[in-house]
Amino acid sequence: MSRVLNAIARHAVDKPETVALSTRTLSLTYGALEAEIQRAATALFAFAPLVRPGAPIAVRLANGPAWVILDLALMRLGWPSLPLPGFFTPAQREHALADAGATLLVEEGEGGFEILGTPIAVTPCATAPVALPTGTAKITYTSGSTGQPKGVCLSQEQMETTAGALVEAIGADYAGLHLPLLPLSILLENVAGLYPILLAGGRYHVLPAAELGLDNPFRPDLAALAAAIAAEHATSLIVVPELLRALLMVMTFTGARFPDLNLVAVGGAKVSSQLLSKADALGLPVYEGYGLSECASVVALNTPSARKAGAVGKPLSHLSVTIDGEGEIIVSPRPFLGYAGREPHQGAVHTGDLGSLDAEGFLRIEGRRTNTIITAFGRNVAPEWVESELLAQPEIRQAVVFGEAQAALGALIVPLIPDMDEASIAQAVARANLALPDYAQVKRWQVRAPFDPAEGELTNNGRPRRAVLLSRHSDFIQAS
Repeated sequence: MSRVLNAIARHAVDKPETVALSTRTLSLTYGALEAEIQRAATALFAFAPLVRPGAPIAVRLANGPAWVILDLALMRLGWPSLPLPGFFTPAQREHALADAGATLLVEEGEGGFEILGTPIAVTPCATAPVALPTGTAKITYTSGSTGQPKGVCLSQEQMETTAGALVEAIGADYAGLHLPLLPLSILLENVAGLYPILLAGGRYHVLPAAELGLDNPFRPDLAALAAAIAAEHATSLIVVPELLRALLMVMTFTGARFPDLNLVAVGGAKVSSQLLSKADALGLPVYEGYGLSECASVVALNTPSARKAGAVGKPLSHLSVTIDGEGEIIVSPRPFLGYAGREPHQGAVHTGDLGSLDAEGFLRIEGRRTNTIITAFGRNVAPEWVESELLAQPEIRQAVVFGEAQAALGALIVPLIPDMDEASIAQAVARANLALPDYAQVKRWQVRAPFDPAEGELTNNGRPRRAVLLSRHSDFIQAS
């Protein structure tokens, strides 16, 4: 049995009254959660004749108790799962189903069974068999910067070892009430949010996106989000930099405070030091981390007991992190199994990220190797570094920096407010430049509409697709 399921069973005996899973209208103790997992596993097993051995079960459900229980039920059955984010386009869903060889699709609907009142439909998938690495328990589709995403295959041991290492690094005392803001179908919330909370005996308080103001994750209702965090007395959150920036904006302009929060983990992209300083000044306990899907979502994390400005924390205890001669971050021993339909992966992961380790063992990220800009003066610049300074300015909502083989850097800028006057944007760029050396300063820019995920300008987790954006503005970019 898995470490997570063992922990649920142990908590059910040791502290039978402790709430494990809740909404605004539902509270399940650890014992009740264990019973619901078994009930769902039994209902799923009725579909065993339709299951191709070793093929994954695709899950397309919104955040809620049903998602949690179904994930744990598949874990109990030993059936691989394929979470499908709700923001996937139909084409992306079809690609993931076929690429991973999914055998069943489980989603909300009539005709199957129920989980705590949520109707569950189970539909066979007409896919061809796909070779998966031995031991695959979950397949997660990375966003990718170009082309079709790849299915990262992880074992139960790899995911649970990551979750256990997070509990070890942070401390079980921090497992209070965790409020998920990211989709559970995203590995970061699943492996770094749900599993550690259950291992440590905390409470996973999951609400629908609409109740959090996150119906559109790319354009959140900030007032509703702040109100929900405060009203639910959340003690921990996991956020991406854009959500952190939004929370800090609400705190700055409305005076909102979240006294119950003691841990806000932020990852997914480089975070400006100014943004982290602002969080400190406002009393928001933010801890930057770093990871990737191929490493079960987390490699390193600052914690309440080990934190350093400018670093993404110390590597988790089960991983070995080294820096090669070109500055690339290498993670070993074997963080993932391989990609769906490809040869199994052996050995370390070459992350494609540039970084360094200091004398105390803290990891610093300096950008993406493949994104590094080399200017006409021979200077190497990680665009994420410059973008993080631009995004620290309240007037700027989104930005992408360019300048390959050019004398100076430029940027595509999305202002916070449409039709913002040029003078305000110019002042914001000037402030960002103050934190940058001359060779990394933005000398020209073009204002444009928000990056559009429907047009392929953003990845599934909200990162800009550089190639697409730079191609669409090639006339401006080349007019240096």
